Amino acid sequence: MRENHRVFITGIGIVSPLGLDAKSTWAGITSGRSGIDFITAFDTDGFDTSFAAEVKGFDPEKHLDRKDARRMDRFAQLAAVAAQEACRDAQLTPESMDPYRVGVIIGSGIGGIITLSQQFEILSQRGPKRVTPFLIPMMLADMASAQVSMVTGSMGANYCLVSSCSSGADALGQGWEMVRRGQEDVVLAGGSEAPVYPIAVAGFNALRALSRHNENPQEASRPFDVNRDGFVMAEGSAVLVLESEQSAQRRGVPALAELRGYGATSDAHHLTEPGPTGQSAAAAMTLALENAGVTPSQVDYLNAHGTSTPLNDRQETKAIKLALGDDAYRVPISSTKSMTGHLLGAGGALEAAICIMAMRDATIPPTINLHDSDPECDLNYTPNHPVDQKISVAMSNSFGFGGHNSVLVFTDHQEIN
Repeated sequence: MRENHRVFITGIGIVSPLGLDAKSTWAGITSGRSGIDFITAFDTDGFDTSFAAEVKGFDPEKHLDRKDARRMDRFAQLAAVAAQEACRDAQLTPESMDPYRVGVIIGSGIGGIITLSQQFEILSQRGPKRVTPFLIPMMLADMASAQVSMVTGSMGANYCLVSSCSSGADALGQGWEMVRRGQEDVVLAGGSEAPVYPIAVAGFNALRALSRHNENPQEASRPFDVNRDGFVMAEGSAVLVLESEQSAQRRGVPALAELRGYGATSDAHHLTEPGPTGQSAAAAMTLALENAGVTPSQVDYLNAHGTSTPLNDRQETKAIKLALGDDAYRVPISSTKSMTGHLLGAGGALEAAICIMAMRDATIPPTINLHDSDPECDLNYTPNHPVDQKISVAMSNSFGFGGHNSVLVFTDHQEIN
């Protein structure tokens, strides 16, 4: 039987509402800064929600060929730029690897919804012959992974994973499996999303899923607070370089962390509501810990899904208690969505990257805007200020519409000799 390979993170790339790279994003997290503001992408007159967490100052033509950039939907542009940073961080070049041993998995919940919406408007107003021939290759959800493959020269397995708001976490989990079983030496895995567009905002408003705290957008995302009223839509991308121990040793690159465990389950309950008992989410957490060979007593930090919706935060709290037992009250928890908003299919990848940077700098990120805790959410959510603490084991929860539950476990950097 083939021995499983250990899987290390050797590079991180981020484009987020807090910054255009990993360094600036992490600086925003540790300073407790909100990336949420009034929407600038379109006129929000008549919308119930007028704010989101947009990526500010992003110019894809500074990073990508001008012609290529104009043939990508925004979600693919974000992924391509995040992947470029991740490869630089990992010192990964086409010359340093067999390109057929480098795979790509980029998750997205919605894909090219901006392009689809724009071209539908053109179809409606100007007729079918005015629709761009680039509509299909720009809107398909797998085009972020395709563009990452092309800009990085990665020629191994290349696909998109769609599991709603668990997509980014599942992409990392599947990438971990591919490297672990020896299918690839390296996988560029993560998520990308660009949903801040009228049809998406209107759709989530119709579900009554978005916050309506229009008077103060920076305080709208308030996970675990008794006054929370919905999530804040966000855009961005995060890509991580997953690499086998042998490959990292051969290239002489340091590890940032080890991806030790992954667990996934389904609620089989409702299209949009989490399971009422929290048992399926807890089962995913337990499975991830078992795969990692880690006990609840060893967990030092948990990055919660923590969407700021009334149902999720309450049910996630139940799940954490079921999975961690008495340790649920000991483990510091935070929802960084309080600062970044909810990146939908990219959220799990961004929060995985945040876990790794938290371990590196021995810092528990805060949950900002937590001023009046919900009595049913009675754990330690690290309110409003970061905490200095060594982190050897970190967990990241991602849950999605459709009943998806996906959990990742990371352990602290260990030297690759």
